[in-house]
Amino acid sequence: MLEHLLDERDGILTVKPSGRLAAEDFAALARVADAYLERNDALTGLMIDAEAFPGWEDFAALLSHLKFVREHHRRIKKVAALSDSTILKIMPHIAAHFVRAEVRHFATARRATALDWLREAA
Repeated sequence: MLEHLLDERDGILTVKPSGRLAAEDFAALARVADAYLERNDALTGLMIDAEAFPGWEDFAALLSHLKFVREHHRRIKKVAALSDSTILKIMPHIAAHFVRAEVRHFATARRATALDWLREAA
């Protein structure tokens, strides 16, 4: 499951995985993002709040995730990865090869700092 919350005032979409990710999770996320993007040029930021990466429910979920990234990465200015997971700490280095957004990692305790960074002009 992928919980999501869109702060329309700041244009920041927060996602929080809680269990294996399903294809419908990304379809629901796309509906929220697309509705916002119909009225705005871009999302100011995406915050990924994850203790650990839970993986995908099946191959369809992986494909749905990749489709979401492909269709939205050009319209997201910044991505903040909020996690204490070792594997997620290296995500910004990997993501830099695939997405246009600026990506940074923040320790879980630095949530406010991450939000401040997302709100700064890109």
